[in-house]
Amino acid sequence: MKNVLLVINVLLLAAVGYLYYYNFSAKPNIKASANNETVHVKDTFAAKASIAYIELDSLNKHIVYIKDRRKELEAEQTAIENEWQNGYKRLQAQRDNFIKKGASSPAEMEQMQNTLIQQQQQIDGAKQSKSQKLNEKSFTFMDDIQKKLKEFLADYNKDKKFTFILTAGSGLDYMLYKDTTLNITKYVIDGMNEKMKPTAKK
Repeated sequence: MKNVLLVINVLLLAAVGYLYYYNFSAKPNIKASANNETVHVKDTFAAKASIAYIELDSLNKHIVYIKDRRKELEAEQTAIENEWQNGYKRLQAQRDNFIKKGASSPAEMEQMQNTLIQQQQQIDGAKQSKSQKLNEKSFTFMDDIQKKLKEFLADYNKDKKFTFILTAGSGLDYMLYKDTTLNITKYVIDGMNEKMKPTAKK
């Protein structure tokens, strides 16, 4: 009797091992019939393809509309800085000319000092006001780009069916490892340039 039980246990163990191997061995496609329905198990690539990523540094560098708008904003920033520096140069010139004229009464010196302080405040105030407007314009531009990018990716992903599209780039790259086959940056750059051609030409 003990021998019979031993044989049965060995056969059961072999059967379980075979079923485990059959069901969990790495096969690209496994079909099982249940209620006349076919079940497909996704292969490794299909599982990986649910995630993609884009390099933001490359988008900023190669999307024409972004490059043009950044140049405009940088030119405005440079103009603000130049205007501010020129204002201080004018103040310095007024001060130097006043000193060259020679001795003046205390009242005249006080009046000149007050004039210079008032002009300095006006110059600083103008810079602050224009810089604030430029910052608001920059934030509006960034929001606009983000909106356009999301709209493009929503349309691009209709037939790709990515579950997540991540971003990577300087200062925000939290991915310790990236499979470069999932990098869709080039397609996004080409698509955005094509989509925004009329805007980019303005």
